[in-house]
Amino acid sequence: RGLSDGVKDMMYVYYIGPHQDNLERIIKRMTREELLPKYHASVQNSETSTDMVHKISENFMRDLIASTFGLQYLDNFIARVYQVLAKQKEVLDQEDLDLLLTYDPDQILCPIHSPQRETKNLIHLGNKGYNLVLLADEDMPIPPGVILTTEVFRCYPIFQGFNPVYRDFKWQLRDAIRNVEKMTGGSRFGHPDNPLLLSVRSGATISMPGMMSTIINVGSNLETTEGMARKTGNPWFAWDNYRRFVQSWAMSFGMSRDPFTELMKVHKKRYGVRVKREFSGEQMKELAIAYRKVVQDHGQDIIDDPFEQLLVSISLVLASWNSDKAKEYREIMELSDYWGTAVIIQAMAYGNISELAGTGVAFTSNPKRKLARVQLWGDFTTGNQGEDIVSGLVTTYPISEKQKKALGMTSESSLQESFPEIYGRLFDLAKQLIYEKKWNPQELEFTFEGPEEQQLYILQSRDMTTEKRKAVEVFRPTPELDTSYLGRGVGVSGGAMTGKAVFSLEEIEALRAKEPDTPLIFIRTDTVPDDIKGISMSDGLLTGKGGMTSHASIVAFRLEKTCVVGCKQLHVFAHRKLAEINGRTIHSGDYLGISGRNGSIYLGRHPIQSEEETSLV
Repeated sequence: RGLSDGVKDMMYVYYIGPHQDNLERIIKRMTREELLPKYHASVQNSETSTDMVHKISENFMRDLIASTFGLQYLDNFIARVYQVLAKQKEVLDQEDLDLLLTYDPDQILCPIHSPQRETKNLIHLGNKGYNLVLLADEDMPIPPGVILTTEVFRCYPIFQGFNPVYRDFKWQLRDAIRNVEKMTGGSRFGHPDNPLLLSVRSGATISMPGMMSTIINVGSNLETTEGMARKTGNPWFAWDNYRRFVQSWAMSFGMSRDPFTELMKVHKKRYGVRVKREFSGEQMKELAIAYRKVVQDHGQDIIDDPFEQLLVSISLVLASWNSDKAKEYREIMELSDYWGTAVIIQAMAYGNISELAGTGVAFTSNPKRKLARVQLWGDFTTGNQGEDIVSGLVTTYPISEKQKKALGMTSESSLQESFPEIYGRLFDLAKQLIYEKKWNPQELEFTFEGPEEQQLYILQSRDMTTEKRKAVEVFRPTPELDTSYLGRGVGVSGGAMTGKAVFSLEEIEALRAKEPDTPLIFIRTDTVPDDIKGISMSDGLLTGKGGMTSHASIVAFRLEKTCVVGCKQLHVFAHRKLAEINGRTIHSGDYLGISGRNGSIYLGRHPIQSEEETSLV
């Protein structure tokens, strides 16, 4: 309105005002013959001299303004703006209309390898996305991709409510995916013969491990999966990708992991295999189709169109910011609800393509020591994708020989021993970041598609959370301690503690009401993000699966809980409220001792003492 009024003022001051009074005097003194022919019609159609003056003046002013450079275009532009605003007001409420007026369509996408200066910051890209851009700037091996900035999260209500904005967003997104295709050497998103698959992940300013949705292998359908099987000659790999897509898709809609776990168990039993890698390609296809069917039986549609899959995946990630588990995590960690999240879309890196491929998470130094020098520490697994290791679903192995020796894992193979080129390249990258670029100690998530160094990809990097204590609690050595030894997992955080065993959130809440000061140890086969409340309300965590870099470990570490994961001898029967370790049974309410330093597990209550940190492994 201010611009429109300004144009009106300009027309009056410079065009109408200077001529208005003089025109009337001049026109009244002129004869018809003295008027230009284009004004003759005004004279003929006028009933009075006053009417004639008004008509000739109006025509004169219109011609004058129309011949003025730019003024007519400005007036038309403003009229068009009024029309658009009126149309927007018909479909948007006042709050969304205000949002639309602040929306900047030039700041919604940021290519990882060619970022825009305006969006190359932590606020727009989130912690994960910003670090990926910085790593790409240093020529690190980062899969190509694009980041939807927090501008999309902030303005997503108008994407859903105003089609012109959403149409422009889709056009920009398609163009960005075409650029990703070019960087992958010819793979095409949705192409049946050479398909490009994508991961769609969240990227908040402060990391929220496992709390938000991730959809992997987006672009998968029955046709593209058959095409990938033909292209790679590896049907097991192709159908494993599709199986993973279906599960991540369904779980992002809120479906439990349990039906998939049960299908996997039944399928293994049917074909007499111990691990999924032993399935044939046809058997893996059968399992993937069974995954699809169980999802549809639960009433959840699986979209086959790749681009529609991508759009829905983006909306799922954005919506997961307000999921119960994400809000509980932010409340526990005292984080703001208003920051929102970026969405990171990248070409998939395939740690499941063969047994010579894998994935892992490496710390650039021992997380229990605050060291200035680089010393790789962490977990890796072979034949799996990144979600397996961070979800704590697979058996993991140490990164370095030094770590293996320090943790007493003499029977395990390390990344350094089994994949020396991958380890060497990872070590060099860590040194580059810490020594040359002066980054803080980092936690690097990586995937390798084969044993050669050029087959390594960095999927994300974030600052490590380190633990350093002058003194730590340990169990006092006694004969009773030795006889009550149950087994050993991987110590993640905290020292020694004893507490009552619990197997569900309901048990935790009941005991907290009756015995508020009694320490509790939450026992799980593995954890899911929904366990965040149980982990927060308990004092210790013990799991049968997972490594020190799983989401459960990271959450327990951040919450300063005593945590032991990956106890292979632990078998949990949560519905029966008991667990077994090496033939010994732990019931709900039994006292248990765990050591977050060395991973030891004991039955019963035992005395604890403090020791200097330097006296411990």
